[in-house]
Amino acid sequence: MKSAGSEYSRGGAGIALSIAHRGLASHASSPDVPFATSHRTTKGTREAQAGHSGPFSSRARYDSLLTHTLEIILAGKTLVFETNHQSNEMKEVCSSMLRMLQTGVLVCLLTAPQFSQTTPSEPPAQASLSPPTVDFRDVASEAGLTAENVSGDADNKRYILETTGDGVAIFDFDNDGLMDILLVNATTMDGKGRGEKSISHLYRNTGNMHFVDITQKAGLGKVGWGQGVCAGDYDNDGYEDLFVTYYGHSVLYHNEGNGTFKDVTEAAGLKSDTVRWDTGCSFFDYDLDGKLDLAVTGYVEFDRDKIPEPGSGGYCQWKGMPVMCGPRGLPSGRSFLFHNDGRGKFSDVSMSSGIGKPTGCYGFTVLASDFDNDGYPDLYMSCDSRPSLLYHNRKNGTFEEVGVASGVALSDAGQEQAGMGVTASDYDEDGFVDIAKTNFSDDVPNLYHNNGDGTFTDRVYESGLGAHTQYLGWGIQFLDVDNDGRKDIVMVNGHVYPEVERGPLNYKYHQPRLFYWNAGGGKFKDLSNSAGPGISEPWASRGLAVGDLANDGSLEVVINNLDTRPSLLKNFATKKNWLMVRCVGTKSNRDAVGARVYVYVGDRRMSGEIQTGASFLSQNDPRVHVGLADETSYQRIEVQWPGGQREVFPGGKANQIVVLTEGTGSPVAAAKPAPASRP
Repeated sequence: MKSAGSEYSRGGAGIALSIAHRGLASHASSPDVPFATSHRTTKGTREAQAGHSGPFSSRARYDSLLTHTLEIILAGKTLVFETNHQSNEMKEVCSSMLRMLQTGVLVCLLTAPQFSQTTPSEPPAQASLSPPTVDFRDVASEAGLTAENVSGDADNKRYILETTGDGVAIFDFDNDGLMDILLVNATTMDGKGRGEKSISHLYRNTGNMHFVDITQKAGLGKVGWGQGVCAGDYDNDGYEDLFVTYYGHSVLYHNEGNGTFKDVTEAAGLKSDTVRWDTGCSFFDYDLDGKLDLAVTGYVEFDRDKIPEPGSGGYCQWKGMPVMCGPRGLPSGRSFLFHNDGRGKFSDVSMSSGIGKPTGCYGFTVLASDFDNDGYPDLYMSCDSRPSLLYHNRKNGTFEEVGVASGVALSDAGQEQAGMGVTASDYDEDGFVDIAKTNFSDDVPNLYHNNGDGTFTDRVYESGLGAHTQYLGWGIQFLDVDNDGRKDIVMVNGHVYPEVERGPLNYKYHQPRLFYWNAGGGKFKDLSNSAGPGISEPWASRGLAVGDLANDGSLEVVINNLDTRPSLLKNFATKKNWLMVRCVGTKSNRDAVGARVYVYVGDRRMSGEIQTGASFLSQNDPRVHVGLADETSYQRIEVQWPGGQREVFPGGKANQIVVLTEGTGSPVAAAKPAPASRP
């Protein structure tokens, strides 16, 4: 989230630019600076793929100089955040100067001459394709999803804690083949009134798009400042467990297999000694030992007694209006990594792994995926008002933060953004997982295209996703709405300041959702105005999860709205053929988290990856959904299990749910998946 105090001054940026120029020039004669792996580009340019003749070519020399300067900046940032005796105000001043310097370096890069490069041509959008009919309607009330979300005072948000909202999980807790729903809930600042009984809500899917609230019976009736959720079978007993993040103390719920959950946080070694504001979480197997580990992000070190009054300082105003304070001006939270030691126990490896080192990130969503196809899952974290983070898995229990170097930390213009929600999928089916991220208002989202060489290019404008700057984005997800075999995008929005409705500015607190149809060739078409009332109606939305709740091949969208009932969006338009794939691990973790699924149909290949935490503090249906368009059958399915083993399974008819168990397919040689012909 942004405040008036977060704006750079023109003079400050100029100083930073000058320093950056001098920094690059002062090292121009040094041949020993490390070789850089990437650089940022502006809209309409491409990252270099190859073509330099060696480490002393002009391109390599320039990259080396840039890397050396960035290393100085990052070292300075680490010093700022590790210096405990500095006041928060002094830390913020130092951080601002470092951010200005970083911006200056990036501006130098953007104005530098482009070197010769060889890039694969992107096929044009298929102009002959006609957009589908999409008709999303909100059927939450009819389905039985009626519980009210409570996030502090609905009309007067005095504290940032009241504004972030909650996530939602879609998972099958009782193994009946139907996806159930958990809606995380918060409370009020004093715990009274609406907050006295504001528990999270577990809805059991009874079929035919109807749900029954079984929260109390299931043992999930905790009242508190809930935030996010992820689901995973951490003990491989065949039942999905839950980790729910809180401001206060997050909770690990073990699924007892009889319709109830048990709080095992302390027994598992996950109970915190201090009050924390945890936000996002993801189960993933970072060391490929067959057990799900746990990553958790933190937002702000929140102490109500130390929070300034709304409007009392530069970080407590927005466009001249007095508003709640933060996150700038407040100390940032921490990120954690917990290793699954087996037998229900976890150990904190945050510092030794590198995940817990101070970064200044106001962390929200954390998502695990193998972004470089080396067989090991990496982590991407969205950061509010700070550069977002990409942790590359070094395969030895440690991670290296490479967000800036890889091109996924900043905007296409090299500026920090207020990152919220994250989704990752191979939207153009070139064999590499891409990233999309939502941001604050007066900004656009990001569409980081994976270049396949460890770098990304933000294609938000050329893809067609950069038209709206008036919305404040939260949940976001790739999904194939019309089953044409291409991944579309849905985003939900809503402001954080209720005051905007009462002020002179042309901003809205309740905002419509956005739906972008994938037209092929890397292009998306905005169909928001014609995608049904479930998209066009305004809400203050936060968490979002996608899943097939009716097992009919049509994906539904569940949305956790702030201070009101949830939304359940169902598409009533005609759809094409489909396939749903559930994977079961035997050597790998039972949920097969991290597995890649490739479905072959004619000359096309469609893919999906099994993930846990995603969107905004949420969890999607763990099965892989694939649209088959007009095809009534598929040729084969290939699965790359965590660890790299690949198996092929025979083809079959469309419009069914298939269950694939590790070890029952035919082995194939392990190899990096080659890009498929694009639809």
